[in-house]
Amino acid sequence: MRLNRVDDAITSRRSIRRFLPTAVPAATVAAILDAAARAPSGTNMQPWRGYVVAGGARDALIAAVQAVYDAGEAGHRQEVQYYPDSFFEPYLSRRRAVGWDLYGRLGIGKGDAAKMKAQHRRNFQFFDAPVGMIFTIDRRLATGSWLDYGMFLQNVMTAARGLGLDTCAQAAWTQYHRVIRPVLGLGEEDTVVCGMALGFADPDAPENGLVTSRAPAGSFMRFAGFDGSPTAS
Repeated sequence: MRLNRVDDAITSRRSIRRFLPTAVPAATVAAILDAAARAPSGTNMQPWRGYVVAGGARDALIAAVQAVYDAGEAGHRQEVQYYPDSFFEPYLSRRRAVGWDLYGRLGIGKGDAAKMKAQHRRNFQFFDAPVGMIFTIDRRLATGSWLDYGMFLQNVMTAARGLGLDTCAQAAWTQYHRVIRPVLGLGEEDTVVCGMALGFADPDAPENGLVTSRAPAGSFMRFAGFDGSPTAS
């Protein structure tokens, strides 16, 4: 089926892990966020909020979090659990595949803990992107608002692609919410949902050549009442 511009923006979105230093104007970021805010939400509650950092503000946040990361301080945990306590199929295989595909492109061998840690540390510099975003939600809201938030975040990434920009949504930042809080002045009611890097992809970076696979619709949805149904391939 021929793709339209919306489909192309969706399907060309990838998690970029090395960005060019090319600046992104504040007006461009605001336009992306304004478009993303058209996401649906229960009774139009619009539960999303957050912080956009560039320049010195970005550098200050990076320095604070990387200092704690480098010190290996214990006790830094996510407020909301993102992953299950133990992985099972098919999720375990998918997780392993993307990890080893990425490490393979970066020349990181199995068991090379130092290089793995160095690569993980790059999360906390927004993978060199000139713009970083930290998204938060009021902790008093319920599960439905978190579902709504996911649609907003997808809109952010899709709108960015429509302007030729790239992103990487980052759950890694949530572990250091206690470090982020004073730097950005988060309120006591704020829970960190995720971080996101925004900028232009470095076309020469090997890690940016990673294109992850997706299961076809026929493998995860059941179709009924149609003359013909998609099947898994």
